[in-house]
Amino acid sequence: MKKKTTALASGEVYYTTREAAEMLNVSLRTVQLWVEAGVLKAWKTDGGHRRVPISSVEALIKERLGEDPATPEVQSIAELASANEHYSALVLEDDEDMLHLYKMTMESWEMPVRFTFVKSVFEALVEIGRAPPDLLITDLRIPGVDGFEIIRVLRADPALSALNIVAVSGMERHEIEERGGVPAEITVFAKPLSFEVLRGYLTACLANKALQEKRNAHPLSRAA
Repeated sequence: MKKKTTALASGEVYYTTREAAEMLNVSLRTVQLWVEAGVLKAWKTDGGHRRVPISSVEALIKERLGEDPATPEVQSIAELASANEHYSALVLEDDEDMLHLYKMTMESWEMPVRFTFVKSVFEALVEIGRAPPDLLITDLRIPGVDGFEIIRVLRADPALSALNIVAVSGMERHEIEERGGVPAEITVFAKPLSFEVLRGYLTACLANKALQEKRNAHPLSRAA
């Protein structure tokens, strides 16, 4: 399907949110939530319609899928996710009510993901020591040894330095910076957390792993 893109005098080209959704193989609502969460950059027309820069869409594809947008290997995210059966996610949240909400919501997604839920940094480190997950979702503000510290510990360990981490926080950006900040590659989602945005992020992570496994199974296909 040919996209009806819009170009400005600056030379930047824009998609509508529906076109962006088609490009990313996600729902229109997911794109709208990603825009609201700042995952995708966008601006509004005088009529209140969002326009998403192509550069932002392409950057998201490369960041989440690890692929050049023009590469024909990029299939439906749902299709790739369904082929993945070995993805694991560890959720660290000290608030029991919030942890229960995580559990109820994420297990209802029926994704091919093995979820583990813990409420202390100690429990998280034990789980990571047993078997490092593919993804760690952690609150930043935890009594005692908090999310900042666990991120520093993991990034200092060569065997765990590449672990994918998502931080969730109700702290303002300047408060996070005052605590030393977090590495640039770590995605930070603001509270109240949008589970729809988190689900979209996790779907893209599944797609990324499925693509990597496909490449590993057929190492010559990429060179061809």
